Amino acid sequence: MTNKLKIINDPVYGFIKIPYEILYDVIEHPFFQRLRRISQTGLLNLIFPGATHTRFHHALGAMHLMFTAIETLKLKGVEISKTEEKSAMLAILLHDIGHGPFSHALENMLMDSWHHEKLSLLLMDKLNSEFNGELSMAIEMFKGKYHRKFFNQLISSQLDVDRLDYLKRDSFYTGVSEGNVNTQRIISMMNVADDELVIDAKGIYSIENFLTARMFMYWQVYYHKTSALAEHLLVKILSRAKALVQQGIDLSASENLNYFLHRNQSAEATDEDIARFTELDDTDIIQAMKNWTRHDDLLLSYLCKCVIGRSFPRTIISSQRFSENFIKDKIERTNAVFNTEKGAQLVDQISISLLPYNTERQPIYLLQKDGSKITLEKSENQILSSAINELNTKYILAFPREI
Repeated sequence: MTNKLKIINDPVYGFIKIPYEILYDVIEHPFFQRLRRISQTGLLNLIFPGATHTRFHHALGAMHLMFTAIETLKLKGVEISKTEEKSAMLAILLHDIGHGPFSHALENMLMDSWHHEKLSLLLMDKLNSEFNGELSMAIEMFKGKYHRKFFNQLISSQLDVDRLDYLKRDSFYTGVSEGNVNTQRIISMMNVADDELVIDAKGIYSIENFLTARMFMYWQVYYHKTSALAEHLLVKILSRAKALVQQGIDLSASENLNYFLHRNQSAEATDEDIARFTELDDTDIIQAMKNWTRHDDLLLSYLCKCVIGRSFPRTIISSQRFSENFIKDKIERTNAVFNTEKGAQLVDQISISLLPYNTERQPIYLLQKDGSKITLEKSENQILSSAINELNTKYILAFPREI
C-alpha cells in the first residue's frame, strides 16, 4: 500500500503536509501534473530571471495556507468538520487547474471566451466523477454555493489564500521584496462572524500592508512595462497564427496546438476540446514560436523573434494616452524601415489598470472587540485603505527598435 500522507519540502514555507489521501490522489492525477508545465507568471522570467516557478508550486502553497487558515479558525472556536476541511483544501488545490499555457496570457485565444475558472469547474466535475463524488462539497465551495460563506471567501475574495500565496511566492522567486507579505500574521488574524470571513481589528495594519504590497507587486512586477508587453506579444502571436490558419496557410505546431488553431468558434467545449486542452502546456507554445521565427509571414516571424530572442520592441510608459499623431508617426516610420504597409500591426498602445482595493466588491471586514463588523476603509485606525480604492491606469506604447 502506498503511503499517501506525504510531506513536501517547499522553498517558501518549508514542509507542507498532505493530511488526506484524496489530496494525494488529485495531485498525482495527470490533470494536476500538467500544472508543472504551466508557468505561474507567464514570460516574467524574461524580466526577472528567477521567476521560473509553476502553477503546480502555487497550488500546493495555497493548499498549505488553506490548511493553516482552517486550523487557526478552529482554535478560535469555529466549528469545521473534517469533511469541510478536506473539501476546502481540495477546492483551493484545484482552483487553477483550468489554466492554459503561460497562465492568463493565452486564456481566451485557445478556448474563445472561456475563463480559466470555467475550465477549472469542468475539470473538477470530471475529477469528481472519477473519485466517486468526493469533490462535491469542494465544488460547492468553489462556486460559492456552500451554505457557509467564509469557505468561498478563503478561496476567492480580496483577502484569500490564493492571493496570499502568489504574492509571497512571486516575491520570493522574482527577488522583489516589496511583495513579501507576512502570511502567518495575516492568517492568525482571520476570524469568522455571521459565517463571513473577517479580520480581528488589531490586524488592520497587516491587512493594509498586504494591500499595498499587492499594489507594488502589480506595478513593479506583473505590470512592469516589459512584462505587460511580453504578454501582449503572446496574444498577438496566437491571434496572427489563427488568422493565417483560417486563410489556409500551414503552420508547424504540435498536434494539440494545431487542433486549437483550427478550432471553430463555439459556445460549449466538447469532450475532445477538454481532452486536448489537458495535454496542452507551455512547451507547445515555445516550440511553435521557435518554428515560426522562420516563417514567411513578416508579422508572425517578427513577433516570435521578439519573444524567443528576447529582443522586445521599445516601450514608453505614460499616465496619459498617446496622441494619434505620435502613434501615426511611429507607424509611418515602421512602414518605411520594413518596406511594408503593415506598420500599424507592429505599433501598439497597451493600457493596464489596477484597483488595489475595491470597497464595493466583497469588502474586507474588521471584527471589533464588541463583536460588531466595520469595513476596512471606515476604521478610525486605517492609514492607507481609503487612499488605495481608486482605479489607476497607465499606457504603454510599443514600437520596433529598428525605428
